[in-house]
Amino acid sequence: MYQYDQYDQSIVDARVEEFRDQVKRRLAGAITEDQFKPLRLMNGLYLQLHAYMLRVAVPYGTLSGQQMHLLAHIARKYDRGYGHFTTRQNIQYNWIKLEDAPDILAELAKVEMHAIQTSGNCIRNISSDQYAGAAADEVTDPRPWAELMRQWSTFHPEFSYLPRKFKIAVIAAPEDRAAMRLHDIGIELLEKDGKLGAKVFVGGGMGRTPMIAPEIKDFVGAEDLLSYLEACLRVYNRYGRRDNIYKARIKILVHEIGADEYRRQVEEEFAHVKTLGIDPPVAELERIGAFFAPPPYEAGLSDEIDLSDPDFRIWVQAQTVAHKQPGYTIVNISLKPIGGIPGDASADQIDLMAELAEKYSFDELRVTHAQNIVLPNVRKADLYTIWQALDAAGLATPNLDLISDIIACPGLDYCSLANARSIPVAQKIAERFADLDRQRDLGELKLKISGCINACGHHHAGHIGILGVDRKGTENYQLLLGGSGAEDVSLGKITGPGFDEDGVVDAIEKVTDVYKALRSDGERFVDTYRRVGIEPFKEAIYG
Repeated sequence: MYQYDQYDQSIVDARVEEFRDQVKRRLAGAITEDQFKPLRLMNGLYLQLHAYMLRVAVPYGTLSGQQMHLLAHIARKYDRGYGHFTTRQNIQYNWIKLEDAPDILAELAKVEMHAIQTSGNCIRNISSDQYAGAAADEVTDPRPWAELMRQWSTFHPEFSYLPRKFKIAVIAAPEDRAAMRLHDIGIELLEKDGKLGAKVFVGGGMGRTPMIAPEIKDFVGAEDLLSYLEACLRVYNRYGRRDNIYKARIKILVHEIGADEYRRQVEEEFAHVKTLGIDPPVAELERIGAFFAPPPYEAGLSDEIDLSDPDFRIWVQAQTVAHKQPGYTIVNISLKPIGGIPGDASADQIDLMAELAEKYSFDELRVTHAQNIVLPNVRKADLYTIWQALDAAGLATPNLDLISDIIACPGLDYCSLANARSIPVAQKIAERFADLDRQRDLGELKLKISGCINACGHHHAGHIGILGVDRKGTENYQLLLGGSGAEDVSLGKITGPGFDEDGVVDAIEKVTDVYKALRSDGERFVDTYRRVGIEPFKEAIYG
């Protein structure tokens, strides 16, 4: 994984001291909250319902054991003993004291971490495929490119004050594991005629006006990719709506002027940007790429696994994914225990995952956009030992991509923007479908919950989505069906009138009953929905 050079470290250290002075002035009353707000947001510090929340960046979801241990330490010393892993592959702490924030950032800096650009109208954390570098189906490792984009976008003088926040995802496999087309810019690395390059999608996003990003460029050579991204951002920065926060995202610009006109302007700007020489020399790409060289895999390992323990067999079948290296596998650690809070992990659990990475996964972990953790490079021979440790810590729920593997935002329990609670609904759904045999019979069923229209829980992209809204002071939950954030990307449709907390759980049960009655052999829920349409589900729900 990437390691800071002197420039990276000096930038982060300087920002810590700058923010320490800003906090000192705020606590002394020398600046007002209105003056302080943009400064704290530049450092990932939000003021939520009950306390400050700090969002820590995890670039493209990659962590070392040392960094993961530090996250556990912060949870113990500065929070209430846990952290919340998010859909942007970051981690949030919900109970931070303002006076502690500079010290937390200083401790993060010691392990090459920070909270820079985890908020504000700038290019946020670059997200990627959680299986990058290990997946059997990828064309190349996308992380060197994600790192290049991180360096390009950090404190970019032109893009630090965009019309609105901006999110980029990069993948390098035909299977989209990062919801790439639901980002402001989505990048799919691929090969064409033996040359590495990228397909570029622009104008996706969820929130108040969900849109799927259209293809803007079918292929741009790797040597031109940064210039092309610069051109995409320049057109947005020039014409994006700064007069209306609800129309400020790039998806609105692309929609209003049309993909063809946006593409024409980008190509025109790209021709100019190429004269500026911003694309890195080959030596710099090689320097970055060297940090992502494959670990020293053992050769000649067996692919056989002793599955005589039935509980272990179920976990292996559910939580492991094919690796490109014989004798190895990718392990998914579920942060979705039945009745738990999706994405939350205690300090002890975070420490344990760090220890397992250090011992069994070449000192590397990944955060997924589905709020789980991955050990990317595990010998199959070590799986039983890992499973036993995870099971003892409450981290071995075998529910990857099942109905209880729920994405959920913090909702009204924490967030000042939320209209309704997400966590209790997620818990009730998981408890209703707690029987593992029932979950496995339903198969892949991605359920996602947001507590407000901002869609931090990606409800538009759920096979089943739930949106919490305020109905005259009462929490109300709209049900959506048919969304997907994968390569078969689609947006969910609202079934009809909303429900109270228990009512939406009952409605989901009715929806799954319809699916079981109508599915064909091998059909996932979303496949059946697309074949039969929404009407059979609406009839079952509303009568």
